[in-house]
Amino acid sequence: MAFDTPVKPATAQGWRAWRDRLLQHETLNYALTNHIPRVALTHLMGRLSRIENRAFTRLALAVWRLLADLDLSDAAPADYRSLRDVFTRALRPGARPFDPHAQVLCSPCDGIVGACGDVHGTTVWQAKGMPYKLEDLIGLQAAGTYANGRFVTLRLTSTMYHRFHAPADLRVRRVRYVSGDVFNVNPPALRRVPALFCRNERALIEAELADGSPIALVPVAAILVASIRLHFLDVTLHLRWRGPHELPCDVTLERGQEMGWFEHGSTILMFVPAHWRLADGIEPGRTIRAGQPLWQRDP
Repeated sequence: MAFDTPVKPATAQGWRAWRDRLLQHETLNYALTNHIPRVALTHLMGRLSRIENRAFTRLALAVWRLLADLDLSDAAPADYRSLRDVFTRALRPGARPFDPHAQVLCSPCDGIVGACGDVHGTTVWQAKGMPYKLEDLIGLQAAGTYANGRFVTLRLTSTMYHRFHAPADLRVRRVRYVSGDVFNVNPPALRRVPALFCRNERALIEAELADGSPIALVPVAAILVASIRLHFLDVTLHLRWRGPHELPCDVTLERGQEMGWFEHGSTILMFVPAHWRLADGIEPGRTIRAGQPLWQRDP
């Protein structure tokens, strides 16, 4: 009898190829990560990730490395007591230098570039043929600020560095938190779930650049994540909050200063006015690191 998926091979290289073939099967990937009790599993993952037991953490890391290519080579030396410590790990000093030029907005995080480009009116795309409305994502008032502007989607995988930083010198004016679902935010889900980002848990971080122009970062949580830590508010936003919550603030951050973290991996949407354009080489599918040029000011 023939099977589409081969028997798992014994070698490490063969295992990785078998694993990757399974993960790239879109229908199976979508079913395994969305047709399940998403919220319950996310709460369970939150509890497991906080277990402070080195033996359990070593075992969990071994399983994690079987399922994904986890690389901790650029992490700051640490004695990981829990999975949460790994998810929220800091990096060695200098591992993510931020471009210093004032005409550049840096990537706030490590990530894979997804949909990006122009906002048409208040219509944005999460994937080809899958539009959503800015007002459904960030509210009517904020949507008007970024109408006909530009956007980029940055997806953080589970193995990536999970902290995010200020893309330039800026002043945070307000945070709006919205509780919601926890759909996976990978490409198979984005191609199947309408207005997915508008349905998931998220936070709108509204800020001003040094010249007074607006910029917005929207961290979107996902399955197994659903915890967003914001240092400048000294608060962790999670599914047990019932939103929306308006969190006024007035804090100045320097380029590259840490803003917060996800406790697994997810997505950050970034909205800017139309006088910014995507930096050279930024296109869907590219992997980018925090601190690298993401936007350039039009001449």
